[in-house]
Amino acid sequence: MQQHRTVTGRILYTSRKPGREGEERGREFFTWTHHSDGKKTLRARCEIDEPDPTVHRDIVYSLDENDVPMDLFVRLTVGDRFMGSGWIRNAGDYIECESYGPSIGRVSQKLPVTGEFDGFGTHPIVADAYNARRIDRSKGPHARKFRCFLPSPDHRGATPPFLAESLMQLGYIGEETVTVAAGTFDCWKFEWSDPHGGMVNANGAHPPYEMWVTADDDALFVQGGVGGYMQTWYELVELTR
Repeated sequence: MQQHRTVTGRILYTSRKPGREGEERGREFFTWTHHSDGKKTLRARCEIDEPDPTVHRDIVYSLDENDVPMDLFVRLTVGDRFMGSGWIRNAGDYIECESYGPSIGRVSQKLPVTGEFDGFGTHPIVADAYNARRIDRSKGPHARKFRCFLPSPDHRGATPPFLAESLMQLGYIGEETVTVAAGTFDCWKFEWSDPHGGMVNANGAHPPYEMWVTADDDALFVQGGVGGYMQTWYELVELTR
């Protein structure tokens, strides 16, 4: 008999841009596997329809029993064309990456790690929610720097896998009860922001990003949205656990 616990769900991406309010612009399918030794693996498939070019991302992300990243695999298709694939591993005193893409060729990287870091930035919404549990909520509402390693600093993660260190800011706002299509949940509310320029593209730093996350150990994404030029909204529409 298998001893793991599985959580599956679907997140709907919609627009809040003027004239497109509520219009579907993508979707995300996820599975969390929680093993009896405390380790866990996230599998997520993300589809972004708008804006062009479309993005299709597959990731497999594993963490140990202390929520320390172990490894990450990402495969990326942009405009329905293969953009690249890569594998990232936390070796303790360094992070290594092996990747390939038509525009970058075969790449091997090793970045030394001095001091603690908070996680891997993988781009699926469900992973952003789980990463938010790294903040110490016992301190009450506050914000702190969040250090992570990314396979892409692009806001949509739409560049070939290439390891980069990023410094974001994570804020804990408080507790709320939220009702979405998947049900009613007691939540922790967080806000991601980018005052340090940890994720910069042609539009500048990443706009503020609010999210509501289940107030339990699963830390599942429930709802949230990004302001600024993006004007996007995300909602949990299916959940099985």
